[in-house]
Amino acid sequence: MKDAVYVIAEAGVNHNGSLELAKSLVENAAKSGADAVKFQTFKSERLVSAKAGKADYQKRLTSRDESQLDMLQKLELSEEAHEQLVQHCRYWNIDFLSTPFDEESLIFLSDRLQLNRLKFSSGDLSNLPFLLKAAYTGKEMIVSTGMATLGEIEDCLSVIAFGLTRAGEAPSMNAFRLAYASEEGQAALRNKVSLLHCTTEYPTPYEDVNLNGMQTLAQAFGLRTGYSDHTLGGEVSVAAVALGAKIIEKHFTLDKNMEGPDHQASLEPKELTAMVSQIRHIELAMGSQVKYPARSEIKNMIPARKSIVAARNIQAGEPFHETNLTIKRPGNGLSPAMYWELLGKKANRSYVKDECIQW
Repeated sequence: MKDAVYVIAEAGVNHNGSLELAKSLVENAAKSGADAVKFQTFKSERLVSAKAGKADYQKRLTSRDESQLDMLQKLELSEEAHEQLVQHCRYWNIDFLSTPFDEESLIFLSDRLQLNRLKFSSGDLSNLPFLLKAAYTGKEMIVSTGMATLGEIEDCLSVIAFGLTRAGEAPSMNAFRLAYASEEGQAALRNKVSLLHCTTEYPTPYEDVNLNGMQTLAQAFGLRTGYSDHTLGGEVSVAAVALGAKIIEKHFTLDKNMEGPDHQASLEPKELTAMVSQIRHIELAMGSQVKYPARSEIKNMIPARKSIVAARNIQAGEPFHETNLTIKRPGNGLSPAMYWELLGKKANRSYVKDECIQW
């Protein structure tokens, strides 16, 4: 993954089960300047039970008469559709990403599509058996941390560290902790795993964002850290970049008014393009931690700074005093920092009013 902020345009299930709509989302994500477009890969019957209810936001935005299983079955993309989307992403020069929600989908993305990087949802952060199987693939992993405590995240990372470094050993909680505590395990995590701060609510109220928690993640685990944004608008993502986010994930749609669970909390193409542009501007503006004159401002030092000049005509040998010295632009003469050292000294020659003092 490149050093610049990696922007993931989260298409998710905003294709509404249509391959053509999914392809259009790919094209718009590429045109926006995003680095990747991400989908969700699942077998509905392996993801939810027939009796699983919907989340509140899903009830608001989809039919109340259908179960979560019914809803997801309409949003499922076939394996053939995935293969076409991978090719479409290559054509548009944008990374294809997806989140697997079951073991069969994990194997499909890893082995058949041979993705180098996989994204995992907040809902699976506590699904340690699933994460262990994901770690066994050796793929890069981006893990969202919505709803989680630091302790739960450490458990998750312990399992991943074990899977990345000790695949031949019998799994156990003690073995996971030993892997996490090892230098090898920590190195593997730094090489393979990124964490996303996240709030699992759609849309997320601003007072629940807790953006400073992203910095806590970075400090606690020392991994590449970013933000998965479920707020309305793009300003919180831009703020996250200013706070050090290296990955931004943001839902987008072609039309917020379309039927479906995630459209209303997504950005439309023009909004996504604007957000990506703002992120790139913030990246440039962040600079380094060294304070130094910028190249563009050096030319302004002489006209903007000031020098010690004669407040009136001064005769040679006359003592310098507050009454015959002043400070004015330009800054091509003696620095005002020398003002107090001049007081009481005798003029080395005559000066006319506004002439820079030489010493």
